[in-house]
Amino acid sequence: MLKSKMNWTFTYNQNEVAKETNIVQQLLAKKGLTEPNEIKSFLNPTEAQLQDPQLLEGLIIAKKRIDQAIAKGESILVFGDYDADGVTSTTLLVETLHELGAMCDYYIPNRFTEGYGPNPNAFREAKRQGFDLVITVDTGIAAFEAAEVAKELELDLIITDHHEIQGQLPVALAIIHPHCSDDYPFKSLAGVGVAFKLAQYLLGYFPKQFLDLVVIGTIADLVPLEGENRVLAKLGLDYINQSSRAGIIALKEVAGIKGRIDEQDIGFGISPRLNAVGRLQTAYPAVELLLTDDKAEAQRIATEIDLINQERQEIVKQIVEEATALVEQDPEANKHVIVLAKEGWNEGVLGIVASKLVRTFQRPAICLTLKSEQGKAKGSGRSITAFDLFENGMSIREKFLQFGGHAQAAGMTVAIDKIAELRIAFNQLAGNQLAPEDYQEQAQIDASIDLSLLSIVMIQEIEQLAPFGMANPRPLFHIKAEPTEARQIGANKNHLKLTLTQESHQLATVGFGLGSLQHKMTTGTTIEAIGHLQVNEWNGSRSPQLLVQDLRVQERQVFDFRGSKLWKQELTSVDKATVFVYFHQGSYSLHPNAIYFEQLLTANKIEVTELVILDLPNQLADLSEVLKLTQPDNIYTCFQTDHSHFLTGLPNRDDFKWFYGLVLQRGKYDHNQEQHLIIKNKQWKKNKIEFIIKVFSELEFVKIANGVVRPNPDVEKKPLTDSHSYQLAIARSEAEEVLYYSNYQQLKRWLKSQIESEHSMKEEVINGL
Repeated sequence: MLKSKMNWTFTYNQNEVAKETNIVQQLLAKKGLTEPNEIKSFLNPTEAQLQDPQLLEGLIIAKKRIDQAIAKGESILVFGDYDADGVTSTTLLVETLHELGAMCDYYIPNRFTEGYGPNPNAFREAKRQGFDLVITVDTGIAAFEAAEVAKELELDLIITDHHEIQGQLPVALAIIHPHCSDDYPFKSLAGVGVAFKLAQYLLGYFPKQFLDLVVIGTIADLVPLEGENRVLAKLGLDYINQSSRAGIIALKEVAGIKGRIDEQDIGFGISPRLNAVGRLQTAYPAVELLLTDDKAEAQRIATEIDLINQERQEIVKQIVEEATALVEQDPEANKHVIVLAKEGWNEGVLGIVASKLVRTFQRPAICLTLKSEQGKAKGSGRSITAFDLFENGMSIREKFLQFGGHAQAAGMTVAIDKIAELRIAFNQLAGNQLAPEDYQEQAQIDASIDLSLLSIVMIQEIEQLAPFGMANPRPLFHIKAEPTEARQIGANKNHLKLTLTQESHQLATVGFGLGSLQHKMTTGTTIEAIGHLQVNEWNGSRSPQLLVQDLRVQERQVFDFRGSKLWKQELTSVDKATVFVYFHQGSYSLHPNAIYFEQLLTANKIEVTELVILDLPNQLADLSEVLKLTQPDNIYTCFQTDHSHFLTGLPNRDDFKWFYGLVLQRGKYDHNQEQHLIIKNKQWKKNKIEFIIKVFSELEFVKIANGVVRPNPDVEKKPLTDSHSYQLAIARSEAEEVLYYSNYQQLKRWLKSQIESEHSMKEEVINGL
């Protein structure tokens, strides 16, 4: 058996196998899309499906004030955020205002010296420099203190944002936010989506020239790709592939993106680089890159940003290692929610670190950097699907100095002396709300696929459902097949390349980070894989491929290392429920955690998921008892034999009769002096002669003194089976035949039968083999 790492949920009847002709229709039906017009609108969204910007409250007031500022020559400051959504929003609104003829500049706070969002000092400085109007993008909905300062300074403030509202609203001339607009039906726009709506209203036309910025910010901010977000992302992907924006062209080059840009290129190539700048320093270079028309300047900034991203990756790697060690040092304190704090951690990357901890430990994680001189800690949190981080954080809002974010991500500041309380509170909240399965990554499986139906055409049809992301995940498919090849790949051998086979059909698969599972699968065993279908292109050829997300085996497996001295290398990682059992004390190089079979049989209940058999039992019944008691999921046969009763052959009745006749005829047999004669004439081995003598001695057919064997004149007729040594040899030979010299399928069948059937050992030996 191989347990899945994820919690698998089949969203369909598992007996239904998807057909090539209707796979897209099946997937659309699961989304509730069955009408032709609905399907057409989903697969081919158009500008006409977007909501009218005028439905957003605050736009009329905002436009009136912006028009007034332009007419009077007043200076306008665009106040943005330092992430990819924020810098694309800033760029978009600056370009809009420039097109309208406004005098404007932009400002993005420094994460390390100012923290998140508008702050009083920044507004005071803006007023001092002569700005009369501040427009926030992707921020401001929780800037209560800064908004009050703006009012005192007579600095007009327009807030555009999309983050969660914290019970009340800041004081502002206008607030443009989907959740503040009862008439606006779509509530999940990204910050750049809200900025785009403002730009459209200000310009009086649909500004498609900004769609490249919109798709980056929308995908980067992980908002649900449904409704308007899907339309904007789909149109944006079409536009970004035609975009002449120098910054995007340069980013594409440094990110190694070739061909058409898709949502994965944005999510894993473009947005991490735009985010990296604000994580380690000021985010201004990211905005400068997107604003510039100079190709050489764009290339220079993009190269600089790429180097910063590489530095960010190294910092993340180091902090993740330190954070993982802290969790493992005190697992009980972080049982339901991980809350870590350490001096010197770079607060700019703690959201990424928290995300990696969530993936590793499958529970919410909060990472904070200690600022001892200020008596506070700042950081970020990420969560699992079942735990709303924002809602739960707001329920204990009094424990934070600052707090904000979304259901799955939040930023916070907390007094150092409150960190322990915060950890306890979050763990109590999660402990009361979550079930054990909630701590597993959730896998919503869309369809089961037969390998005979897989084709490039099918995969291309599935790609019509893109762009994939939140609320529109890439379809997850389920396949049952046999592994015919499994090997580790990658520089560190941490990835898995697997070939799955159904009858004559094969499918190549790749599982990133699953290299350790290579030794967890056996041939002839059905495995189940879930993953995403894609087209693999190699040396000019194209073929279907599965990008594996998880694997499981629901039947017991037998791993055959008989006669191999390399089994220890294969069993490098075992869990606490792995038991190593041996049958011969002192006769085997034992594993340090091994247990003698008689001790195992008399021990209190032991949980056994994997049973490692280190040596051959003297009789099948001993192993049968162990198997029935332990009921292991998997069995590893690691035994070898130097002296085989089965191969050498036990003496038969004629052998015993000949030797006894020799002793009777001669009156004695001197084993030390005469054994070489028997070995030469009968071609027997020495141990065979000694075994016959031992059996006769136990039956009292002969008497032995100083190696001289003499017949017993008072002999009593007995069958050979009365000899204990003879019985052991028969049992040992039988064990060797069944366990050592059988083929793999015979071995597997016998071992599983002892666990799964009610037949006796004798019946299995006679009938099973």
